[in-house]
Amino acid sequence: MLDLAFVRANLELVEGKLRDRGQDPAVLLGDFRALDQNRRERITEAEQLKARRNKLSEEVARLKKSGQDATAVMEETRALKSQIEEFAAAAEEADRNLSAILVNVPNLPLADVPIGKSEHDNVEIKRWGEVRQFDFATKPHWEIGEQLGILDLERAAKVSGARFAVYWREGAKLERALINLMLDVHTREHGYTEVLPPFMVNSKSLFGTGQLPKFAEDLFRCEDEEGFKPGVYRDNDHWLIPTAEVPVTNLYRDEILDDAQLTTSLTAYTPCFRSEAGSYGKDVRGIIRQHQFQKVELVKFTRPEESEAEHEKLTRNAESILERLGLPYRRMLLCTGDMGFTSAKTYDLEVWLPGQQLYREISSCSNFLDFQARRANIRYRPAGQNKTALVHTLNGSGLATGRTWLAILENYQQADGSVRIPEALIPYMGGQTEIRPKSK
Repeated sequence: MLDLAFVRANLELVEGKLRDRGQDPAVLLGDFRALDQNRRERITEAEQLKARRNKLSEEVARLKKSGQDATAVMEETRALKSQIEEFAAAAEEADRNLSAILVNVPNLPLADVPIGKSEHDNVEIKRWGEVRQFDFATKPHWEIGEQLGILDLERAAKVSGARFAVYWREGAKLERALINLMLDVHTREHGYTEVLPPFMVNSKSLFGTGQLPKFAEDLFRCEDEEGFKPGVYRDNDHWLIPTAEVPVTNLYRDEILDDAQLTTSLTAYTPCFRSEAGSYGKDVRGIIRQHQFQKVELVKFTRPEESEAEHEKLTRNAESILERLGLPYRRMLLCTGDMGFTSAKTYDLEVWLPGQQLYREISSCSNFLDFQARRANIRYRPAGQNKTALVHTLNGSGLATGRTWLAILENYQQADGSVRIPEALIPYMGGQTEIRPKSK
């Protein structure tokens, strides 16, 4: 959430940044200006009445000292006290209404984020790896997986419905191998601390990281008697996590970290659950867009002055997994119109899929500045200071294991229908070097 004082003092700047994001400030901010003006007027009136009350208090003291009747002046003082309380209450109500508006206002893009309307305006920063030239017709992962007998979408649909998958034999083993490789690299080489969080969270947590109230329809909520009401965030309801970002970031909700704890870097494997409410008709083939998928997440809590450098570091940590697996990719800097609600700057890593002849996003690495920390009240105490400050939070996939799985099938497919195992994964596959079609 944006800082109310900052928006109040920089309203025109905020409106311009929202337009850069393709948003209509009039719709998002509504009557912010009028509410703020009303608040200012109530505060001014209260201050004026306080000054009047102070003078009257002095007059009461003078009258009593001289033995005169101070009843009338005391009555006026009491009346002023009541008016002051009314104006103060009105100012507080205005503050609450202003904060309610800001709950639905997205983060502001950093200065180096390109202005654009859609993914077509994203900027390619780099490419890595040579795209393999095949001497046979490549297949998409859903055909490879079915022919190898390791991907079963029909039985998944029977058990759970559309947008679910069952992995068999080496398919399940490959997914597990990827998870273990990613966690090992991030903990042993990149300095992350592994954590296994709950896979269900409450609405307070989802509010803290920005999924609620705006994206409620994209989440799976467990039924309870009270149901969900926007503006009411509880600690005793349950939602399936859309990403490990939610429980891991909220581990420090309402806490004050010591300066020495920063930067704190955490990594977590979790399943993720998304209803994909706005994506029907998209990516209906294969396992690109699922209701349930696995992911290894990277989350950082850092000092404000270090968050941009930590963003670059986190992105490189995610890229290193792709490089270790020999998967060609590109890094894209998202434009203002394609960034997520909570992000101030995002890099997307897109892996090359020869079976589909396109690049697909496999990780989004974002710097949220203090946007999430303000919502979740995550602070730290700078060294040598008594006053606390908001941390900056960052996160990215390191990586989405399902999409890494399918990228391996497509990039390492062979003419005879087999799939080679990337060298980095062979130890995690028990020495297995390839996946061959099941015998008929």
